[in-house]
Amino acid sequence: MLIREATAGDWPRIWPFWHRIVAAGETYTWAPDTPEDAARRLWTAPPKRVYVAEDGAGAVVGSAYVTPNYGGPAAGIANAGFMVDPDHGGRGIGRALAAHVLASAKAEGYRAMVFNAVVETNPAVRLWTSLGFTVLGTVPDAFDHPLHGRVGLHVMYRAL
Repeated sequence: MLIREATAGDWPRIWPFWHRIVAAGETYTWAPDTPEDAARRLWTAPPKRVYVAEDGAGAVVGSAYVTPNYGGPAAGIANAGFMVDPDHGGRGIGRALAAHVLASAKAEGYRAMVFNAVVETNPAVRLWTSLGFTVLGTVPDAFDHPLHGRVGLHVMYRAL
């Protein structure tokens, strides 16, 4: 698997799984009916640095971004987003993207990373905790999950 910085030409290969994941309404706080132009801005607008994971055949099977979580004196804290094409799940793509983004964020001078709204039923919570993230707190009943009803949103943190 190759992980590289995304180019503008990668968006058409990201959009199908981005749309599928967000439309499911299970893991992201974006509207399930987000149109493509808005989705592209949400995922790729500066100052985000966007990465893609390609399989051996050159297919984009995942994407991630890193961006400042705050500005000014707190600009040294990063935020990130991750998506793996559901057709390629369970192959270590999310873990590889996470390792790449964490290393990139540290190399860019970030001191820590914060996830602001991790749906507590998201299977990725296990991945984040295995990578050293801790749950700082949970906003109860903040997310209307299509299968589980109202669930909490975790705020997660990791020093870099």
